[in-house]
Amino acid sequence: MREAATREDATEKAAVTPGPLAPAHELTGDLLAALGRPAEALAEYRATLAKEPGRYRSLAGAVAAARASGDRTAEAAYAAQLAKLTNPRPTP
Repeated sequence: MREAATREDATEKAAVTPGPLAPAHELTGDLLAALGRPAEALAEYRATLAKEPGRYRSLAGAVAAARASGDRTAEAAYAAQLAKLTNPRPTP
């Protein structure tokens, strides 16, 4: 998975194409979380969010990984971003 993430990072994205449907860093984060390695998973979610800010699955994964690793500051920060993303502003 890390090799896939490295290759994906080295690939230029054309301005007119969408991003990857499932970024390799996000998938690696999911795998590491399932293996009980939340601190490493959090680093992978952060890598995804650096390239694709506001990505729902990465934010949700980062919240869970931060909580599991005991990083309350990161948990709160990612939870706030997730809440902002999922709670639309009321229309006037």
